[in-house]
Amino acid sequence: MAGNSYETGRLNLPFVGICTFGKYPYQPDWDAIDADVAILGAPFDCGTQWRAGTRFGPRAIREASTLFSFGHGGAYDHEDDVTYLPSDKVSIVDIGDADIVHTDTMKSHANIEFGVRKILAAGALPVVLGGDHSVNIPCINAFEDDCAGHGPIHIVQIDAHLDFVDERHGVRYGHGNPMRRAAEKPYVSGLSQFGIRNVSSTAKEGYEDARSMGSDILSVRQIRALGTEKVASRVPAGARYYVTIDIDGFDPSIAPGTGTPSHGGFIYYEVLEILSILARRGTIVGIDLVEVAPDYDHSGSTSILAAQVLMNLIGRVMHAKRG
Repeated sequence: MAGNSYETGRLNLPFVGICTFGKYPYQPDWDAIDADVAILGAPFDCGTQWRAGTRFGPRAIREASTLFSFGHGGAYDHEDDVTYLPSDKVSIVDIGDADIVHTDTMKSHANIEFGVRKILAAGALPVVLGGDHSVNIPCINAFEDDCAGHGPIHIVQIDAHLDFVDERHGVRYGHGNPMRRAAEKPYVSGLSQFGIRNVSSTAKEGYEDARSMGSDILSVRQIRALGTEKVASRVPAGARYYVTIDIDGFDPSIAPGTGTPSHGGFIYYEVLEILSILARRGTIVGIDLVEVAPDYDHSGSTSILAAQVLMNLIGRVMHAKRG
């Protein structure tokens, strides 16, 4: 081995090695999770109503995230003058994917819920990579015991669509239903639904139901008129937040790789600013990012956007947690 790089340590560049999220350690034993943050893949897309392909989202996000496998002790942000995710203070593991049974929504959802429960039992922050937005349903189900011990959660949704359908053609657990299923939970105190816009598959009655069940609904245009500070101030202060990010909340000019693109969406910094404020305003206790369908974006920019949003959000959550 004389004369090669192993004498001084591996460079471990983004394009080599096993592709975990951010090239963080892989932990296949879900009873041995010992970290601040645990990444779980949920490659399920049987809940889609139109274009499928989000089953490949977790793999694409992981690959894109290697771009941000910093290799120098964290990520320094000169605007904030903060080094986020310092390796000596924040530990992150990737626990792989929940097992998916094709055509069996309930079994697949149960496997996702099991994984999130294991993360919560370990005291880690669950970060789930979808998959279609129906994977949010088992994620919220998994918080039942956690909320019994620590109090309710408030859902913050970044999305183009309301996802508040009760039932359509007998379907109650598809990607159009998750916010309705969440609002029904006694341990969900309310919802902030940001980015909702354009012609929607949700009827007017669905919006009325959502507001009557505790939703605050804002479009992208309304958010721009208010400004990110005022928008964040509408979210209850000091609460425990669960953040669910549908990639189609972003404009398709920067996130074309999704099954249901909707023009007039967010730009990157609008979402980052809202989430950064919320990381300080309350406690973010769970995150999912869904609906990345990489085959519709051969540039890979959608997957990179998803990875970058998650890295920045996790960094800000951990920075706020350290005080």
